Amino acid sequence: MKQETEQRTLDLGLPDSEHYSVEHDPDDLWGDSQMIINIGPTHPVMHGALRMVAKLSGETIESSYCEFGYTHRAKEKLGENRTYHQFIVYTDRLNYCSALINNVTYAMAVERLMGLEVPERTVWLRMMCAEIARITDHLICIGINAVDLGALSYFLYGFHQREEAYTLIEKLCGARLTTSYTRIGGMMNDAPEGWEKEVKAWVGRTRKVIDEMDRLLTANRIWHRRTVGVGVFTKEDCLKYSYSGPNARAAGIDIDLRRDQPCMFYKDVQFEVPIGKNGDVYDRYAVRLEEIRQSLRILEQCADKIKPGPIWVEDKRVRIPEKHAVYNTMEGLIHHFKFFMTGFDVPAGEAYTTFEAANGELGFYIVSKEAPRAHRLRIRGPSMFHYQGLDTMVQGEKIADLVAALGSINIIAGELDR
Repeated sequence: MKQETEQRTLDLGLPDSEHYSVEHDPDDLWGDSQMIINIGPTHPVMHGALRMVAKLSGETIESSYCEFGYTHRAKEKLGENRTYHQFIVYTDRLNYCSALINNVTYAMAVERLMGLEVPERTVWLRMMCAEIARITDHLICIGINAVDLGALSYFLYGFHQREEAYTLIEKLCGARLTTSYTRIGGMMNDAPEGWEKEVKAWVGRTRKVIDEMDRLLTANRIWHRRTVGVGVFTKEDCLKYSYSGPNARAAGIDIDLRRDQPCMFYKDVQFEVPIGKNGDVYDRYAVRLEEIRQSLRILEQCADKIKPGPIWVEDKRVRIPEKHAVYNTMEGLIHHFKFFMTGFDVPAGEAYTTFEAANGELGFYIVSKEAPRAHRLRIRGPSMFHYQGLDTMVQGEKIADLVAALGSINIIAGELDR
């Protein structure tokens, strides 16, 4: 016969009148095993101040919702209260793993509004900067994703190559992470003499390291068990959530803005767009690894094609005067003062400029009312869309698989919390 439910009084050290009792059924020792927990926003695997509230049954995520906004910095509003030149430094802090791509895309957006065509050398330099930034971003993504799953050595293989890439960037602008290298109508500095040869030498060394990293992890049995069939996001899901970049290509969506909406000189270089089919953690890893190889290929071609020449468009609206003119002429001093204190007027109009950033489609939408500041500025960051799909991606998965999925879609909090 089933035992009768007994009453148990829990003594919490409170006065007797505040004791309380719960019913306990000996045949149902644990009762409902479901619980609701917070994952983040301070947990190290959440890759920034991200939070997921998950309803668990054991370690299985039955349902969840994601929150962000913990590092909100009002970037778009700042873009309406800073001159076009001053806002360049803020673009660095979007996806800071590939800041040069943000610099280039923003500069192209303003130049489009102003009808500026930058010199050929500037275009090649911007392409090289963008591809170096793409490589460093992918090395961070696949490396940290591996660290989260226990493969620490893999991250260290790519760490050295990334540091060498930062050294190449440092030779351009003096900064390694937040670069602020581009200017509206030009670049901060020209590349030093012999820089292109250094890039080609780095490309050769990096290819060997990528091949070694490939052998280390791609066919690893443990890696397969942790990534194959985990965090699946189908082609239909990607379209529904506006996924782009490597995350979309891993699910079989064959689109790359460098090829399909070519800007700069991408139509003049040869590269392939790697496509996956399963949309799982493994395919997202494999697509990024192959994209590193393709970016190295683009870099090599750019280094061969780039020629000496000017890096500034000769337009007095945006051309920053040379130092000798500032120091020695009244006109140069006034021009310099006006440029940095009040900025330059941009013709009335609106423009939306996109580029294939490391994580997907990065866009800047600018509305100008013929003033030195944008009337409206909006940023399309791919992380915003990718993070919204995380709930669907991990439903029914284990907590450990959530860690793998989040790392594979590469959410950057600086881009998410604009």
